[in-house]
Amino acid sequence: MTQTIINIGLFVLLIWLIVNRILPPRGVRIISTAELKQELGKKDVQYIDVRTPMEFRANHIRGFKNIPLHELQKRAYELSQEKEVIVICQSGMRSAKASKLLKKLGFKRVTNVKGGMNAWS
Repeated sequence: MTQTIINIGLFVLLIWLIVNRILPPRGVRIISTAELKQELGKKDVQYIDVRTPMEFRANHIRGFKNIPLHELQKRAYELSQEKEVIVICQSGMRSAKASKLLKKLGFKRVTNVKGGMNAWS
């Protein structure tokens, strides 16, 4: 009986972790690279690339500022919480983490680019 309860608890925890990883953070807008192309150059928008400096130097979109994911929390002061932040990475995974972090830090309008630079053409 006790083992069954433990197994159910572990199963529920596993499902919660999987769903939490798959679903976008609450309040984060998701856009495609095609939609990003239409939004580039907008005033009052901050464009952030959270890849490593080496990845950024190799290929990036003009107008994006490089703040690597591992530096984002300590460099968030460089961004305005009042302006929209559009975040990109290589595939969309790091930018999803960055989006979640920015929401936790109090940023109101955060947008993640689905597919990242892999989807950019």
